[in-house]
Amino acid sequence: MLRGMSATLRPVPATVLPNGTVRLLKDIRLPFPAMAMVTLLIEEDTAKVPETAVLSQDALMDWNRDEEEAAWAHLQEAGRETVHVF
Repeated sequence: MLRGMSATLRPVPATVLPNGTVRLLKDIRLPFPAMAMVTLLIEEDTAKVPETAVLSQDALMDWNRDEEEAAWAHLQEAGRETVHVF
């Protein structure tokens, strides 16, 4: 950072894979390149997660988009009274 300039911290949710790859949970657009600092939030139970669950994150991340939410919204509204969580 240049002397005299201040930095604004903007948290961006992300996942760091075991190989060090950082995956942002949502796309972001910036008008210029920016430096980033990664803070790891290590949970006790994280080490017990099966490798298959970690590896499936990329495939499931495609479902975490506004387009997917819109496509399935009619089912959420229709089933509000009969939703069962197991």
